Order: sequence, then C-alpha cells, then structure tokens
Amino acid sequence: ERLVLPLWLRLSLALPLLTLNLWVLRQLLLPLAPFPALFVGAALIAFLLDLPTRWLVGRRLPRPLAVLLVLGVGLGLLVLAAIWLVPRLIEQLGELVNALPGWLAEGERWLDRLQHWADAHGVPAQFTDLSSTLLTRASQLASQLSQRVLGLLGATVGLTVNTVIVVVLAVFLLLGGEKIVAGLAGWLPDGMRPLVLGTLGRTFRGYFAGQVLLALILSGLQIVVFTLVGIPYGVLFAVAIGFTTLVPYASALTIVLVSVLLALEDPRTGLEVLAAAISVGQVVDQVIQPRLMGSIVGLQPAWLLVALPIGARVGSLMGLGELLGLLLAVPVASCIKTFFDAWAQRLRAGELGDPED
Repeated sequence: ERLVLPLWLRLSLALPLLTLNLWVLRQLLLPLAPFPALFVGAALIAFLLDLPTRWLVGRRLPRPLAVLLVLGVGLGLLVLAAIWLVPRLIEQLGELVNALPGWLAEGERWLDRLQHWADAHGVPAQFTDLSSTLLTRASQLASQLSQRVLGLLGATVGLTVNTVIVVVLAVFLLLGGEKIVAGLAGWLPDGMRPLVLGTLGRTFRGYFAGQVLLALILSGLQIVVFTLVGIPYGVLFAVAIGFTTLVPYASALTIVLVSVLLALEDPRTGLEVLAAAISVGQVVDQVIQPRLMGSIVGLQPAWLLVALPIGARVGSLMGLGELLGLLLAVPVASCIKTFFDAWAQRLRAGELGDPED
C-alpha cells in the first residue's frame, strides 16, 4: 500500500525542496558561465526561427527545405543589418554621447527658470537641488554608457566567438529540436506530459517569437516615420523604442525618456517624437499584435510588474544575466500560472487525494 502524505505536509515540503534544487542548479550553472546563457539565447532564437519554418511546412514545403530557406533569409537580414544598420547605430550613439552634456546644461537652465518662477510666486520648491542631482546622475550615466560602448568594441573578438556559438547552437536546435524535446518529454509522467509540452510550446514560441516580430515591425515603422519627420538620431531612437517592447512597459518609458531628451534642445521635436512614437505604437498594438499573438500570456499587469524584477534577480543569481532574466520573466511566469491553474483544478476535482493518481 502506497503512503499518501497529507496535502498540508506536501505543500510545506515543496518550498524547501524547490529552494534546495534551485541552489544546486545555481552551483552547477555558475562555473559554466557564460555557456548556459548562450544556450538559452540559442534556444530562444530557435523558437523564433521555428515560427516561419512551421508556417512553410504547413504550406507543404519539406521541413529541410523550409529550414534552409528560413536560415538563408535570416542570414541575409543579419548581413543587411551589419552593413546598413549597425554603422548608423554606432555613429548616432557617438553623436548622442557628445550632444548629451549640452542637453543636460539646457535642462539645468530650464530648472533654474522654474526655481526663479517658484521663488517669485512663493511656491515651496527646490528645483536647484534637483537640477544638480539630475546633472550629476546623467553625466555619470553618459560616462558609463560611453565606457561600455568602448569596452564592447574592444571585446569584438569575444563577442564574435559568442555570436558564432549562439548561431551554430540555434541551427542545431532548429534542426533537431523536436527530437530533443521528445526525449526530454519521455521523463515526464504521462498525465503531465501534454500539459507541460503544450504550455511551454504555446507560451515560449508564441510569446517570444511574437514579441521579437513586433519589435522588428515597430522598429522598422518608426525608422521610416522618424526619417520622414526628420527626427535627430532617428534610427537609434527607433531601434531603442522598438526593442524595449521585449520587456513590458519598458517601451513607454523609453518613449518618454527620448521625448524629454529631445525636448531639452527643441520642445517641438520632443512633441513630434512623442506623437509619432505613440501613433505608430497604437497602430502596432491595435492592428498587428492581436493578429500575431492574440492572448498568450494571460497575466494581470500587477503580476507582470512582480515577475519582471524577480526574473531579473533570478537571472543574475543563475549566471544568465539580468537582461535574459527580464526576457524570460513573463513567459516563465505565464507557464507557472498555467501549471498552478491546472493543479488547482485537479485539487478542486479531488484528484490529488486519490492514491491511484
């Protein structure tokens, strides 16, 4: 006769065992850094490339030919980005770093005018201290940004090697990913296998691939709009706004930051950026996103705000990096919610108390 533990005892043992397993996993991953992060990045790229591959296979194209076609188009886009986009991003980033001190000085003058107005009208405010603090912080941020850019350019060899590793791993995962998943799924209990495979496939493939496609579409549209409007550093700001959509709510903060920065030099330009970015974003959110993704995540905004810092912290602790933790936070939280919902449904049905289950 099998021993069945009470539900309260199983729940009280779950957290210590989970903590112990995470600690053991961390001890295994940290000495292997950065290869776990490279592998996860390659898996995410394979998820992304698998979306058009499945679409082509659904059009009765043989999978090897579909994979070859997707890889060829992806490589072509990568080469195009390296030839046309990357040099412009580096050029505009350097110009922005040089122009930033002048913008900050203009911002400090605006705060001084506000301070004089507040003093003249008897409004209790300390804009002078705020301006000094903002100037110091912004100067430090600009210095750190320039140092990181120079460090990134200096580490070109290591970055190239890591990029090649990620691309090669992504290709192998795309070619043999189904066999790998089937092998790993064989270790799962029969009752859990369909739920786990369906949830992971739908969430990661649907959410991550959809978000990356949305980021590419948004970046492309904003490059066109910013170029037509004549926005300074338009390519840089368009790509920054577009790819921050990978993290929930980060794109809105980026739009506000970019608008404020440009408004320091010319308020009209700041308003134009704000209006153009919001207009393009609304077109993407209302027209493209529902058709591309639908409702995949199923998380309330409050849970998203909780998941993001936790994901960044866990990614840092596991040696994956805070950025990768942020990217994985939402789909992982969505999977956990789905598993808990299924477990709660079984609990309500009384299945957890059945010794034969």
